Amino acid sequence: MTQCPVSHGSVPLSGPRFQTDPVQVYREMRRDHGAVAPVVLDGDIPAWLIVGYRELHQVTNDPVLFSRDSDLWNQWDNIPEDWPLRPMIGRKQPSILYTVGERHTVRAAMISNALEAVDPFTLKRYAEEFADSLIDRFCATGRTDIIAEYAMLLPARVLAKLYGFSDEIGGPLVAALNDMIDGRERALAGQQYLGGAMYQLLADKHAEPDDDVATRMLEDPGGFTDEEIAQDLMVMMAAGHQPTADWIGNSLRLMLVDDRFAASLSGGRHSVAEAMNEVLWEDTPTQNVAGRWASRDTHLAGRHIRAGDMLLLGIAAANADPQVRTDGSTLTGGNNAFLSFGHGEHRCPFPAQETAEVIARTGIEVLLDRLPDIDLDIPEDRLSRRPSPWLRGLTDLPVHFTPTPALGGQK
Repeated sequence: MTQCPVSHGSVPLSGPRFQTDPVQVYREMRRDHGAVAPVVLDGDIPAWLIVGYRELHQVTNDPVLFSRDSDLWNQWDNIPEDWPLRPMIGRKQPSILYTVGERHTVRAAMISNALEAVDPFTLKRYAEEFADSLIDRFCATGRTDIIAEYAMLLPARVLAKLYGFSDEIGGPLVAALNDMIDGRERALAGQQYLGGAMYQLLADKHAEPDDDVATRMLEDPGGFTDEEIAQDLMVMMAAGHQPTADWIGNSLRLMLVDDRFAASLSGGRHSVAEAMNEVLWEDTPTQNVAGRWASRDTHLAGRHIRAGDMLLLGIAAANADPQVRTDGSTLTGGNNAFLSFGHGEHRCPFPAQETAEVIARTGIEVLLDRLPDIDLDIPEDRLSRRPSPWLRGLTDLPVHFTPTPALGGQK
């Protein structure tokens, strides 16, 4: 079979079609290449994209054969220092993303414990307060861009508060996170800013411990270094903020354009959870995840995978795999077999999933409560998506509504 994924009709994992119609792109990949498709990243770097649901389960369930250790990659000699996708793949980064074995288990427990200790009522209160304060900025104008003025700000503000940052740090963190995740020319600068902010946070918490996530991570009996904790906080912030922001934006888009959810826009809340669940199936923020690396030569779905080859997890494509979606129907009503939070030992920790869901759902509910007649300001087909190969989110979501007075939030 195919020996090198850069040949034999490899599909570029970039370009306008990934913004306009990724579902069709993934469908064509599956038709032309099967469950494991050869792709190329920026700079003609080869990889495999897993588009099959069962194959993705297989890879994520076998961390020995398909390792999270990026040092195994056979392409490092071809990767320039300024490669814009480097921050999302990583090398010599002592974060939990690239830790394997027993050390990963202990480290994952440290992160889960630090997040699980967050009081759920405090989390919801923070989300409501920040949501109200953001809405106060535009509610009297009758128009806003939901992405720039709300969805892109809320998760980072709440997470920064939970982690131990002051309220003022939220704005710069959002910009740095977006730069890093989009994988373009400012990706490395965004990563550097985020790293500096995390090291400063840890220095502050060494001096003045508090009831926050960063302090609990520093006090964990596992004896993790500041570098390890700073790296993990960067991962937690990136993985917690941007997908949650896109979850809010993608869910609100669905509710604004789909008549099935119209009841929620007149003050009802019963459809919010269903819309959010449908987005995780049909329009998941996390499209592709880098990655896994083959620890030896092997075969997967008829493909010859060489030792050191990188496999990208095609979350969105696998969610739409016709082998598990045989009726072609929309899966809502509580079906949560989607892969949007990953699978296997490196999946998103359950406390992190719960945190994201509370922030997203609260953000949507508060917005609909405050602005019940909100509606799109442009035709649906004029909405555009960010160019990231990893995450799928709107660049803007312009809306109009009846102007209402501000509540006078304190944030």
